[in-house]
Amino acid sequence: MPQEFNTIFQFSIPLSEIIQNIFIAFVCGVIISFFYRKTYSGPGYLNSFVNSLVILAMITAVVIMIIGNNLARAFGLVGAMSIIRFRTAVKETQDIIYIFFSLSIGMAAGVGLHGLALAGTLLVGFTSVILTKTNLVSPGQKDLLLQFSFTGNGSDEEAQFLGVLKKYCKRTKLINAKSIGDTNTMEYSYYIGFKKRASDSEFIRELKNVKGINQVNIFFDEEYF
Repeated sequence: MPQEFNTIFQFSIPLSEIIQNIFIAFVCGVIISFFYRKTYSGPGYLNSFVNSLVILAMITAVVIMIIGNNLARAFGLVGAMSIIRFRTAVKETQDIIYIFFSLSIGMAAGVGLHGLALAGTLLVGFTSVILTKTNLVSPGQKDLLLQFSFTGNGSDEEAQFLGVLKKYCKRTKLINAKSIGDTNTMEYSYYIGFKKRASDSEFIRELKNVKGINQVNIFFDEEYF
């Protein structure tokens, strides 16, 4: 046991190998960030996150080289890293995947498996792009959240906007209807799926022309999926 602790600060990795491992991690990190930019489609794109993917791969490679085959060094590093508290919540599933992607490739580069690191980066990255661009395993057209307010006194007036929905949408689902104040104004929320040839701008324009319709908004609601 004493001998094991004496080797905690003894490193047998040549300097050339250390530089090579970190460089491969850097190259793979840059490629990963490129694939992330090509596949990201959500709101709130951050350049800092893209840069972090590159740095994360390099840091992971360094950590793996530090640990090596030394069990005591691994426990010591875990104890040191437990001090860090990450308070930023990652909301996008894709961001979590790419963080794990960068960590895995950094591990491969850190143990000297350069071929695996490069091949894994390219194969996983291209697969991500293909799945994103072709919607190979996801629906081709996703539903949207429609919200609008309507002021009217009879079912005949409601039939007018229902006719517009039927004209442009192949499916509709009423999810919420509530009264606003003491007036005859109602606020409606629908999940809608447009017909293939339907235009959202034409739909909004025609819906606004219906008497009593105000404040038409369309959102992409990821929680619905």
